[in-house]
Amino acid sequence: MQSGLKKFDKWIIEFITEDPGINPLMGWESSSDTYSELNLEFKSKDLAIEYAKKNNILFEVIEPQKRKITKKSYADNFIK
Repeated sequence: MQSGLKKFDKWIIEFITEDPGINPLMGWESSSDTYSELNLEFKSKDLAIEYAKKNNILFEVIEPQKRKITKKSYADNFIK
């Protein structure tokens, strides 16, 4: 299968959990910080940066990597 390009046109602000802990009942990682469950989506990088600056949020921009696309045909599976 080949990956699609469905949601690659959005910029996301993800909040990092400050103090993760271990849930004593199940042993899973958990936190009382609800920001870790929050993802904000923006149409452009500039809008995301503007929002972060306006709300005094420390941020780091991670640029998307260029995808190297090699065209394949279904028939290539049967050659060789």
